[in-house]
Amino acid sequence: MAQIEKRLSDMGLELPDAPAPVANYIPAYRAGNLVFLSGVGPRSYDGSTLKGKVGKDVSVEDAYQASRMCALNLLANLRGLIGDLDKVKHIVKLLGMVNAESDFTDQPAVINGCSDLLVELFEEKGRHARSAVGMGSLPGGMAVEIEMIVEVED
Repeated sequence: MAQIEKRLSDMGLELPDAPAPVANYIPAYRAGNLVFLSGVGPRSYDGSTLKGKVGKDVSVEDAYQASRMCALNLLANLRGLIGDLDKVKHIVKLLGMVNAESDFTDQPAVINGCSDLLVELFEEKGRHARSAVGMGSLPGGMAVEIEMIVEVED
């Protein structure tokens, strides 16, 4: 078993099936050693997605967990493109979008769910640049959407 997937298993986690695109785009594109991953929501193993506005309908803790699920969906799409997560050289950048009330200001605490999981899995290679922003809405009413850029081996 690959090292990263073993770490996931040791954490009691597994990658879900890679989410299918919901429109005319691809889930991941490789340009040289960089992989650009399209934004994903927190679709869980049973196909459900956490919906609602963080700070009103959704707690920060629930949104944090949804952000972790986004990380797993991103990694599923990444594995679908490169075949083996052990080929990751570095997580480069995240853009985390939080469906939030206009006065909500704790977007970083929500996106920490994704960041924390990536650092747990990839250690120093998982430390990344990041933006965490609030949005007036997200597709389908989902609470969180995250996109990622990853450097991979040749």
